[in-house]
Amino acid sequence: MGDVAAKMKIMPESVDTDLAELKDRLKAVIPAGAELHGDIAEAPIAFGLKALVVTLIVNDEEGGTEAVEEAFSKVPGVENIQIMELYRI
Repeated sequence: MGDVAAKMKIMPESVDTDLAELKDRLKAVIPAGAELHGDIAEAPIAFGLKALVVTLIVNDEEGGTEAVEEAFSKVPGVENIQIMELYRI
């Protein structure tokens, strides 16, 4: 099997969430079998709220992004996670 690139949008809990600190927390919990591809970007949403956009490379196997989604959802400051794009590389 190959690898899959997954682009995820991570919404912070509020406008006051420190995004630099949130980026560090997310990087620290990336599970084995997943690798950060590039840097974590910020995307404006509305009224000063910004989402984080993370691109990861994961194994192309059943439940490939589930471990990452579960790890990210436990990080303090994360409101929700959405898969934006998913494709084989």
